[in-house]
Amino acid sequence: MSHNTINILLIEDEDPHAELIQRAFEDQNSRAHIHRVKSLVEARAQILVQEPALIIADWRLPDGESMELLPNHHDPLATPIILMTSYGNERIAVEALKSGALDYVVKSPESMLDMPHLAERAIEQWVARAERARMQRALLESEAQFRLLAENASDMISRLWIDGRVLYVSPACETILGYTSEELTGTVSFDIIHQEDRPLVTTLFKGKSLDTTYTIAYRARHKDGNYIWLESSARAILDRKTGDILEVQTASRDITERKKAEKALRDAHDHLREAYERTIEGWVRALDLRDRETEGHTQRVTELTLKVAATLGFTEEELSHIRRGALLHDMGKMAIPDEILQKPGPLNETEWEKMRRHPTYAYDMLSPIAYLHRALEIPFYHHERWDGSGYPHGLKGEDIPLVARLFAIVDVWDALSTDRPYRKKMPRTEVIKYLRDNSGKLFDPKLVEAFMSVIEGSG
Repeated sequence: MSHNTINILLIEDEDPHAELIQRAFEDQNSRAHIHRVKSLVEARAQILVQEPALIIADWRLPDGESMELLPNHHDPLATPIILMTSYGNERIAVEALKSGALDYVVKSPESMLDMPHLAERAIEQWVARAERARMQRALLESEAQFRLLAENASDMISRLWIDGRVLYVSPACETILGYTSEELTGTVSFDIIHQEDRPLVTTLFKGKSLDTTYTIAYRARHKDGNYIWLESSARAILDRKTGDILEVQTASRDITERKKAEKALRDAHDHLREAYERTIEGWVRALDLRDRETEGHTQRVTELTLKVAATLGFTEEELSHIRRGALLHDMGKMAIPDEILQKPGPLNETEWEKMRRHPTYAYDMLSPIAYLHRALEIPFYHHERWDGSGYPHGLKGEDIPLVARLFAIVDVWDALSTDRPYRKKMPRTEVIKYLRDNSGKLFDPKLVEAFMSVIEGSG
């Protein structure tokens, strides 16, 4: 990307999300200039005033869907668009990308804070894609123009028979693969493709639109025997009368370093996530050591919550956030004095008032950690009750987050089913009766039934 200012049009009607994205660009000292609008009408008016280098648009807007800004067909030269949505939906993602969106992002604090990197990568990808498209259009004008561009391109330009035999390859092949043009001409290109990637390449045009450019990444064997990563854009050249494929034209570049960087980034992300998970487990062990009367409670309620949540259709990613929230549900008790937390008998009203602050303490402790934002619903709201009698906010019914309503049932189940210093555990039948009696009062009745199905199914 050049050193000039990059004009980005942000279409977001929710102020907190827009502010988070704008702050992310400011924190990154980005060269981007963000012009924010709140609707499609405002967006179209702004585009007429100044065409942006990139559009970042919320999926649903007050006056329609931002899909309306996408081209009617996949035009690689159209203004690149990154679509955002508050929920993940594979069908929408596929539809957006097929319609011309450059990327599709599920809103989260992490993805919005990472928007400067996503935007930079999107523009770079668009520039590369647009450049390849312009190149290929020029190649189709005439054989002379094709040769002129190919001989001077840093990308490796090839013309292939449909069986993979090389008709022509530009001199860049020597820089990229180590072979001269003469060494590759007449050979079968599939022979130097890694055997695991060969089916992807050989079936590229089978069952697909033949007048479309496809871009794929695969491994190819260098002349020195090592494999490198190539990214190739391929397009079939058709006989205008019969529609048969005459040849395939490709433009390829070495993306080995990019692949290494992507792997390093994935590894770093995995290591960071692992570090976070170990840290969370360490916090839980520390709380167990401090509050021995509930030792083992956290692990039990976490496992049972995940078991019930899985039957309700939560995704794997959502279950990961639920797991973290369940593990950290009592984290706020770290701020409760020992004389209250470890008191062997019932608490008096003054002590209960202090104890009821632990959800707020948990929120204050954990909310600065972006990684845990989607896990905060359980620590913050698990003591809210269906009839509004809970704390810290006295929320009612479905105003209480779903996962917190579910966890409240599991938490009470475990508390009543285990011994405490000041009372013995209740029989299983009495705990079940207590939950059913308070269904629709303290607990979400639908979730009580879902919970009972799991409990009764497990014996």
